[in-house]
Amino acid sequence: MTRERTRLYLITPPIIENPDTFAASFRQALSGGDVSALQIRCKSNNDIDLAATRSVAEAVMTIAHEHSVAVFINDSVDLAVELDADGVHIGQSDGSVAEAREQLGPDRILGVTCHDSRHLAMEAGEAGADYVAFGAFYATETKEAPTRAEPDILASWQMFTELPCVAIGGITPENAAPLIEAGADFIATSGAVWNHPEGPAKAVEAFNRVIDEIFAGHDVA
Repeated sequence: MTRERTRLYLITPPIIENPDTFAASFRQALSGGDVSALQIRCKSNNDIDLAATRSVAEAVMTIAHEHSVAVFINDSVDLAVELDADGVHIGQSDGSVAEAREQLGPDRILGVTCHDSRHLAMEAGEAGADYVAFGAFYATETKEAPTRAEPDILASWQMFTELPCVAIGGITPENAAPLIEAGADFIATSGAVWNHPEGPAKAVEAFNRVIDEIFAGHDVA
């Protein structure tokens, strides 16, 4: 079976003090290779920081779209619509998937966190999600992860559905390979890019090198 090449899905740091400085880092990241999406995830005391999200979106959306990178807003369907973002990513406690689908309309992308549960993922797909996210696969300092997922959930998901899946949680260029091999359509990462000692471009380059090495032996759609 021909499989599409895994792609990189970036998530912003939870706290961004200077949106313009972050935009410059984002532009650098994109110079390192293929990136599919950017999720704006700005938090204050574990809740969405609406003001910061708006500021970051204003700073990065033009850059993203110049590079054909989709921009998703974390948690808030209302804000995604207000900002004319490409989509939204919601968790299990962020409201009804079906209601989010209705509010977004047919053209925006809806992603849903499903932790380590194929059942939650199937329900999300039936309610209108465009992709599901599994994790955390590794320990992460970006957010407190309530569950730990194993790579076999990606493999089994690929066997039974065509709905794309995102692997998330503590993923670095050094540990991404098993998740790509197992069937992750997208690798979500945050700190491994923005905190890379050689800069975000080198991190993106390293991730894409791992992906390319794995897919060198695969038929790619």
